[in-house]
Amino acid sequence: MSLKARSLGIIVVGAVLGFVVSRGSILIAERGSAQEAATEAALSLDVRLLTEALETVLREYVDVVDDRQLIEGAIRGMISELDSHSRYLGPDDYEEVLIATTGNYAGVGLNVHLEEGKVRVVTTLEGTPAYRAGILPGDMVISVDNVPVQKDRVEETIVRMRGEPGTGVTVDVARDGQPGPLHFNLVRSEIEVTTVRSEYLGEGYGYIRLTGFSDSTKRDMTMAAKALSERAGNGLRGVVLDLRNNSGGILDAAVDVADAFLERGLIVRGTGRNRDARFEHYAGEGDLLNGADLVVLVNAGSASAAEIVAGALKENNRAQLVGTKTYGKGTVQTVMPLVAGRAIKLTTARYLTPSGSAINGAGIEPDVIVHVPSPNDQFGRAGSKISADEDHQLQEALRLIGSRAGAPVVLRSTL
Repeated sequence: MSLKARSLGIIVVGAVLGFVVSRGSILIAERGSAQEAATEAALSLDVRLLTEALETVLREYVDVVDDRQLIEGAIRGMISELDSHSRYLGPDDYEEVLIATTGNYAGVGLNVHLEEGKVRVVTTLEGTPAYRAGILPGDMVISVDNVPVQKDRVEETIVRMRGEPGTGVTVDVARDGQPGPLHFNLVRSEIEVTTVRSEYLGEGYGYIRLTGFSDSTKRDMTMAAKALSERAGNGLRGVVLDLRNNSGGILDAAVDVADAFLERGLIVRGTGRNRDARFEHYAGEGDLLNGADLVVLVNAGSASAAEIVAGALKENNRAQLVGTKTYGKGTVQTVMPLVAGRAIKLTTARYLTPSGSAINGAGIEPDVIVHVPSPNDQFGRAGSKISADEDHQLQEALRLIGSRAGAPVVLRSTL
């Protein structure tokens, strides 16, 4: 055994066994049971297994392996085996997570998700290079700059799409119904994380589109609603809240958005092992729309935080949902910083809608199902040429509002 391998083994054994001994001692002191002693012995055996595996790789692998890289790989594999949403974050990956929730970045504008070993596009951010090039929700990213996607290294794929504005990057995707991969030559640009768009449709009706949930979403949405109210002469009759292709974001931002439209009631409940993972969020007094009718648009690209809002508004009888069934992501991930700029994005809770429904893998069924030929056939998407009267899901939402107000609504407008 080399000195390097032996040193690593001693370090790993010392650190992990130290943890085992202290953990076991505490458990035995607290409970004093034979079962805990057996657990300690089993864990000690697992530590030996891990140490022997590391030493064997360092000693016998065909190429020299950096011990730090090997340790990071072990951690990455451990976390990724838990579920498709948990992952180890290196410094670049951790920075990407912070960017997604708080600021801007340079890239192509894709929101992706690891699904059964494949990188699926959940949505393309409006007005970005990926959106303009025609990459669609549901596409599977198979390579970036001719480097194939590895199912256990999806974070590297995301980082590879980032870069200096004006630089080129190629993205290959597989699309249902296409005989072969589609090749896209993209030029990276500054991506502004703007999550709110709005439009006054006339006759007292407003439209608000949320493309994600970040720290600024509640503030920007409140400003948009106030502007719509002013345009309507302080007499909004109804608002359509568009959550289509909204892949989610920050839990607290979703709670704030739902709270903005509710006077009272449970918004979301969390379940998990630790105390922080068990929570209930309730709405406080105050309705941003002062009771004006509200209809929410959803589809298969509405996920996570978007489903929290949709479920809360539906089950508190504040809004009807129109469109197609949502994605079905009902888990909460917490980003936990580690040393040296690393972090773990770990699933820490499952959330339930106010009625107690677990939507993970199931999604939320809308009150009124309206299918469209393409997920891009939507009014309100940046660069979209679809007008309000051509968006069938939006027109159904307006019809519902109008029927409650006693008159049908057919509006013609473009953003």
